[in-house]
Amino acid sequence: MPASTGQCPYLSSDFVADANGEKVTKVQISADKPHPACFFYSFGNDKQLTVQVYVGDAGSATALVNKAAPIETSDKAELPGGWAGGSEATAKGAVYAVSKGGTAVVAVTDQKQTIKAKQVVKQTIAALGL
Repeated sequence: MPASTGQCPYLSSDFVADANGEKVTKVQISADKPHPACFFYSFGNDKQLTVQVYVGDAGSATALVNKAAPIETSDKAELPGGWAGGSEATAKGAVYAVSKGGTAVVAVTDQKQTIKAKQVVKQTIAALGL
């Protein structure tokens, strides 16, 4: 849930605009620690992309990924380094969600292409050194 307006500490607005294909008009962040969720908006105050980073226990990380991209319906998603989860197009866009141990990264975009959410997840993992 957005708590304040400000820059995302791990994703630049320029990167998001390039990856998602939409101009970023506003960024909000949550109060979550150690890494806030970031909410990127486009024209008309429409949320174009949300990124959530969870750090805690492995069971909760896996559950968060399965809630975002259910095993039953999503395509398998894997990234180098042992990250695994799912990706799928949704009614309002697409999701890409992966976890490794007690860490999960979930990106939800208003675009139908899961590759856009995947690029954002990869950049988030790299930027945070996860």
